[in-house]
Amino acid sequence: MLVRNHGCAFRVEVWFSSDIISALLRPRDVTRDAANSAQTKRLAGESEQVKVRIESKAPTRIDLAGGTLDIWPLYLFHEGALTVNCAITRYASCVIEVGPKKSRRIVLASRDTNRKESFPSLEALCRAQPHKLPLLAELVRVFRPTMGFTLTTDSEAPAGAGIGGSSAMAVAICAALDRLTNAGLRREDWIHISRDVEAVVIRVPTGTQDHYPPAFGGAAAIILSAGGERRETLGCDLDELERRLVLCYTGKPRQSGINNWEVFKRHIDGDRRVAQNLEKISAVAKQVRAALERNAWSEVGRLVREEWEFRRRNLRTISTPVIDRIISSARRQGALGGKVCGAGGGGCLTLVIEPDARARVEGAVTAAGGTLLPLRIDRHGVQVRSDVES
Repeated sequence: MLVRNHGCAFRVEVWFSSDIISALLRPRDVTRDAANSAQTKRLAGESEQVKVRIESKAPTRIDLAGGTLDIWPLYLFHEGALTVNCAITRYASCVIEVGPKKSRRIVLASRDTNRKESFPSLEALCRAQPHKLPLLAELVRVFRPTMGFTLTTDSEAPAGAGIGGSSAMAVAICAALDRLTNAGLRREDWIHISRDVEAVVIRVPTGTQDHYPPAFGGAAAIILSAGGERRETLGCDLDELERRLVLCYTGKPRQSGINNWEVFKRHIDGDRRVAQNLEKISAVAKQVRAALERNAWSEVGRLVREEWEFRRRNLRTISTPVIDRIISSARRQGALGGKVCGAGGGGCLTLVIEPDARARVEGAVTAAGGTLLPLRIDRHGVQVRSDVES
């Protein structure tokens, strides 16, 4: 039955976890479906005169501590593991447009990468390999819309920035496709679908921490334990945290899958140095959470600096001369601490500062070769809206 329902059975059975398949197949809420029935019929193409536009956007994130530990099963070897992150106002967006005719054609387009591909039907999309836009195509496979449409994405995250741009994009697409198909899934379902589809696309294990900020916004600890993860909102002052963050792009895209995969393999293969570093990172992440909840900003800065020192020891390729130069220059001008976003090797880095040092730190970052990326903390997570015109 699973094979018949999901068409591309081999990928579904191998890559998508049982909780996701159950979520996609669970009985739907009758009241909700009745309320949405008119729109659902229109989306299914039962009216020749209907035009539908669905828009979604999801924030990217800054990770402050505990990254890499969210990759299963690494956190199982570090009791009490967690990651700490916050959503930021650099967005990934998705627009789905359904035309007035009963077409089955599916068009996928990415504005920021300037790529596009089209298929005469869903079946043709499932058969096609390889895809120019594999993340988009794999997500369409999961939701299996019955009508034709154009799906266009855009991103405010620089290429390879390390701020969870692909994860935010996947969550935004899930939200839009959920609305298109009336799937009725929860945000947690979008998180797990996004995680599994990213694993299909990059062909290495993926973590989960990148998907929670796009889905929920705010600042949170992602608690990693046997049986799964859970999100706990941090009780820190978000306005004050916002005033103390500087984000910059180093100008070199990183390859997070490669760095994370290498750390993952070394840990699983018994590399004691990597295991010890991750244990120390796990301990620091707990302290970062506690310091944030006390609004102890100087301590947060010190701990972020400490976490980075342990992280950069995992692999020689996690830091670069540019990253080292930017962080050291910023520290000389009053930054409390700094670290690379994501798996490192390039992309973005985050600095924790005192507000009165911002101008000096930002000047040092620019002089050292970094590009400043203004931000605020997103409080809402993914947002989706739809318009139906008759």
